[in-house]
Amino acid sequence: MAFIDLKTAIPGPQSASLNARRAAAVSGGLAMANGIAVTHAEGSLVHDADGNTLIDLAGGIGVLAVGHRPESVTKALHAQVDKYLHMCSIVANYEPYVAVCEALNRLTPGDFAKKTLLSNGGAEAVENAVKIARRFTGRAGVIVFEGAYHGRSNLTMAMTSKYGLFKKGFGPFAPEVYRLPLPNLYRTPNGMSESDYLEWCCWNLDNALVAHIDGSAVACIVIEPVVGEGGFIPVPKQFLEKIREVCTRIGAVMIADEIQSGSGRTGKLWAIEHSNVVPDMVISAKSLAAGMPLSAITGRSEIMDSPHIGGVGSTYGGNPLACVAALEALELLQSPELQAGAARIEATIREIFEPMKLELSCIGDVRGIGGMMVVEFVKDPVTKEPWMEIIPEITKRTLQGGVVLLRAGLYGNCIRFLPTLDISDEMLREALHVVANAFRAADAAMKPALVSA
Repeated sequence: MAFIDLKTAIPGPQSASLNARRAAAVSGGLAMANGIAVTHAEGSLVHDADGNTLIDLAGGIGVLAVGHRPESVTKALHAQVDKYLHMCSIVANYEPYVAVCEALNRLTPGDFAKKTLLSNGGAEAVENAVKIARRFTGRAGVIVFEGAYHGRSNLTMAMTSKYGLFKKGFGPFAPEVYRLPLPNLYRTPNGMSESDYLEWCCWNLDNALVAHIDGSAVACIVIEPVVGEGGFIPVPKQFLEKIREVCTRIGAVMIADEIQSGSGRTGKLWAIEHSNVVPDMVISAKSLAAGMPLSAITGRSEIMDSPHIGGVGSTYGGNPLACVAALEALELLQSPELQAGAARIEATIREIFEPMKLELSCIGDVRGIGGMMVVEFVKDPVTKEPWMEIIPEITKRTLQGGVVLLRAGLYGNCIRFLPTLDISDEMLREALHVVANAFRAADAAMKPALVSA
């Protein structure tokens, strides 16, 4: 059965018309990876203004782990609309807010008393987490890592790694942020084994407490257990264990940024569960509320209770509509079927693209965990020089073939896969067939210029 149904060229005339209106009305700084105008969607399928049906492998940048408009979520939203749309948790109490916090306190890693604070999006949650860690420890220093993406606010831009795309022209940034190397095993330096490289990264974390900042000044270490925007790099267990050991030793707060890697994306509710390392705080967002704007910080009660009354808050954070969506999404994400779906997605992507490394030398690496996978492109498989120029050609061809996806990577040279976790095998394979053909066509179109350069 074919799920993709293309009635016009992509983008079609109606999409092109809305794109023109957007160009005239919307800030030019807002990027748009796929030039279609979506009118409705369900599951893993999106339909555009020209009557075309496409398969969505981008998932709203990892927001739609349970798919577009899952029935239980939409029913909960409709029921809540008939009750009240907004109250504000600062003004009065309401059950959905408390219920989400209770669920996250129960579900996040750690056998200790926890509390939760809700906010709107990932950057706000990261800011709150750092703010609370600073208040709890009485310290200012924040340690982050190369390749990290933590948001677009001033503090989180300081914490974010990729300068050219996210930070250029927006400084000065918040102080007391210290960035250290992260073990990206695919890019192990020449002459080092992976184990030696990993040992060096662990040593460098200790060395930073002399060379960059004293341990007594560190409030928190913030780590994405699977680095997201930086290229879906699973952080090795040994490095996560080292962060945990350092935080315990110096009295800093270990914060797991699970905005993209959490909410079931990797086959466990939180990616850090693959390592059995327990952080002091977990940040959730994206797929937490099935497409509704909601983020959360969940942490040790003594840390979360450290701010003075009124020291934290958010007008829209924990909006009742987002909360009822999150409660239903969390139920879905705990199902064995969705968790197994993540493993099936990883196996299928590896099955299709690992052998293509022998066919296309531009495919340097296939990596990730569960439903969070990338293919990285290089100009040469030996030097591993990033080939970012091929990515727009690939995304153009995949969209024209009826598949929506996104780039990723510190160098912008990766294609990321964030499908709905319950996508059928038939639908996933149809989409990946389009993607594989786009890889081949883009390589054939651009390789001559690369060779002659």
